[in-house]
Amino acid sequence: MMIQPRRFHPWKTLWVLAVVVAFAVFTWLRDARAPADIHWTGETMGTTYSMRIADAHMSMKELKALQTAISARLVEVSREMSHYIPDSEISRFNKSTSTEPFTISAPFARVVRFAIDLHEKSGGVFDPALGPLINLWGFGPAGRVTKAPSQEEIDKTMPDIGCEHLSMAGETAIRKDVPGLQLNLSAVAKGYGVDEVARVMFDHGLKNFFVEIGGEVVAFGHKDKGGPWRVGVEVPDPDALPGEAIEAVLEISGCAVATSGDYRNFFVDEEGHRFSHILDPRTGRPITHNLASVSVVADDCMTADGIATTLYALGAQEGYDWLLKTYPGIEALFIIRKEDGTFIEKATPGFETRTGYRARQ
Repeated sequence: MMIQPRRFHPWKTLWVLAVVVAFAVFTWLRDARAPADIHWTGETMGTTYSMRIADAHMSMKELKALQTAISARLVEVSREMSHYIPDSEISRFNKSTSTEPFTISAPFARVVRFAIDLHEKSGGVFDPALGPLINLWGFGPAGRVTKAPSQEEIDKTMPDIGCEHLSMAGETAIRKDVPGLQLNLSAVAKGYGVDEVARVMFDHGLKNFFVEIGGEVVAFGHKDKGGPWRVGVEVPDPDALPGEAIEAVLEISGCAVATSGDYRNFFVDEEGHRFSHILDPRTGRPITHNLASVSVVADDCMTADGIATTLYALGAQEGYDWLLKTYPGIEALFIIRKEDGTFIEKATPGFETRTGYRARQ
């Protein structure tokens, strides 16, 4: 019997080769190692983020899984606490005029509980329930304004604000006792988001990483080539571009840093008056004093974020005294604006030990 040679089919051969190549590429991507030092950026919570990992020892597949998990958690945080998302938990609470308990997720409840506690410890200076007032001044989801509201408009808004009208109604429910009350957690939500990203990093076995969202930072372990991570504190000059001028460089590991100030989020009216986004619940107006910015170092970023806002609202001296009394172990650097436009610094006793930075006078 004669065996006939098979007919050559070029397209069939090409198809088989394509399958083999695709499988090889898939296997390589699955098993290929990621770079030892990893950096990527993106957008979340109405701002930008930056993630860095040193000595990663991860495969590309593991890195992709990490990035997916981080993105998913940030989406969840936004769906819980972003007042710019119409159907987020906080937006639905703000739209509701009911004074009955409003059920929220456990993470959202944790942040609200922290905010209420900080409100009480600060004597009401920190207030997460200023939504209508924040909108009136153009710093909320209602959009920007170019003119300061009148005293009459402020007086009309004041009955609908204040954390004294907000309470926990069980483990995962909150209640307002005035229908117009609205939450705004901008002073703690970014810090909480940073902490959640750090938690995901730890869950994936990472020890050396740096997380930054909108200027709020947490860092653990060491950076590439060893040594602590470095964080720059900007000169609080409203005319300078972000990152253009650095006032201080902090070296941190195992802690978080958050900064609050009057030099980034503000508007200028037709007469040239500048109004900062941090409002005093006692007056209904933006804070005005000589404290230009304050940077706080704490074990977690939500705490650092909230306390930084509180200290800025209190001012340099009152804030300094309050911090030492209320939160021993949490450190801060106050940058104070002099009449001639230059700055002096004042730091808590343990700030240099925690960050390696000695405040200059």
